[in-house]
Amino acid sequence: MFSGTLVAMVTPFESNGAVDQRRLDEQTEFLIDSGVDGLVPVGTTGESPTLSHEEHQQVIKAVVSRAKGRVPVIAGTGSNSTEEAIHLTRYAKQVGAAGALMVNPYYNKPTQGGLYAHFSKIASNVDLPIVLYNIPGRCSVAMTPQTVARLNTDHPNIVAIKEATGSMDQASEIAATSRITILSGDDSLTLPLAAIGGRGVISVIANVVPADVKKLTDAIAANDFETAQAQHQKLFSLCRVMFIETNPIPIKAAMQMLGRDSGELRLPMTPLSEANTPIVRDTLRNYGLNVK
Repeated sequence: MFSGTLVAMVTPFESNGAVDQRRLDEQTEFLIDSGVDGLVPVGTTGESPTLSHEEHQQVIKAVVSRAKGRVPVIAGTGSNSTEEAIHLTRYAKQVGAAGALMVNPYYNKPTQGGLYAHFSKIASNVDLPIVLYNIPGRCSVAMTPQTVARLNTDHPNIVAIKEATGSMDQASEIAATSRITILSGDDSLTLPLAAIGGRGVISVIANVVPADVKKLTDAIAANDFETAQAQHQKLFSLCRVMFIETNPIPIKAAMQMLGRDSGELRLPMTPLSEANTPIVRDTLRNYGLNVK
């Protein structure tokens, strides 16, 4: 159901800290005009942990409304509270989202049984396609391939997983034990994951070079691995520099340099360091982007 280039959207803020609706609309249009296959607001890149519930809903509704069905919107609705995740997912369905991105519960550190029960309850209570989100670096717990396979078998609306463990063995075992769609959670691993059955990426760098990421995933879908390898090599420097500090610090700095964002972050996220700012700027310039 979900494949290709899906964009992990930033949440733009005004200087007073409010969500910048104008820039959010502009970014939505920019990404759709660039040919991406889907939009993923209010995930990690969208600073979801520091958005209020009202803002979370505001961003989901705004992106869905602006997209007008031109591309699917997969709303970040995960939480370490099962009931809160159900509430946000119901809201996403109500306003017209095509799916929900559901991160592992963070801080609680549940067992595999707890992860299964958490996602099962959400899937049973909201009839909306769900993309699991496996990112132990943020959550301190990872779903095992066995848990993923069990969820995929027991719940037809659990359709995909954003794999951000960085482990090819983990992804290979998921591919071997279930029919779930695997999406890369790391831009630098989109092509390697395709070799074991990955169907696309939920991309950070697509915020700035959506057409180039789309060219990569289109080449993968067409089994044109010569083009895919060339695109992977072209994108690799951006993939690496966008994680020179914690996401979304570098991507927001890059978007500010390109005139696409204010660069505002919410504490405890802080601006890109003075030491790393020229590295990001030079990488953008060397890529051929017009840095302001």
